[in-house]
Amino acid sequence: MTEEEARAALDVPRETLDRLDRFVSLLREENERQNLVSRASLDQLWVRHILDSAQLVRFSRAERGAWLDLGSGPGFPGLIVALLRASPVTLVESRKLRADFLHRAAALLGVEQRTTIRCARIEAVPSQTFDVISARAFAPLGKLLAIAERFAAPETLWVLPKGRNAKSELEAAESLWQGDFRLEPSLTDAEAQIIVARQVRRRKRGRQGR
Repeated sequence: MTEEEARAALDVPRETLDRLDRFVSLLREENERQNLVSRASLDQLWVRHILDSAQLVRFSRAERGAWLDLGSGPGFPGLIVALLRASPVTLVESRKLRADFLHRAAALLGVEQRTTIRCARIEAVPSQTFDVISARAFAPLGKLLAIAERFAAPETLWVLPKGRNAKSELEAAESLWQGDFRLEPSLTDAEAQIIVARQVRRRKRGRQGR
């Protein structure tokens, strides 16, 4: 997929594309000061980061539900989700320089009114239930579920892009976790998959072994 094909695949108004263009420029400029994305991906920002983030929105039916994005880094997928949905998004990023960038980027994208940016480790974020939880390249599935379970209700939708390791991570986590898990293909990488889940909970033996 080319960069132009990725832009077209977004199927958003021209104004939204203009905002994303400004965001891309800001990201490229900031990437000279701090390593937000790998240099190897700078020539494929629309494919590897923007569309890769935007594709997660299609799994959420709760159009106005609160979304939690863990380990947001430069805003993928959190800021892209906030731009494409008229719902509150909380982004958690422990590194101050990146959190500062998220504040500037949210203002540039015009989504600062519906984004909450928490510069803290996940463990320090107060418990609150969210309708959707995402995390991109944050932690192996089992560890991620353990860290984030206090933010989820049974009906919470988990949308977790896992690349080429999705199946193996899911299989590794199944001894401790159960729920309605499924693997969905990625639109940006034919070899990558996204773990989509509801009703996520610890298996009883997992609780006993803690």
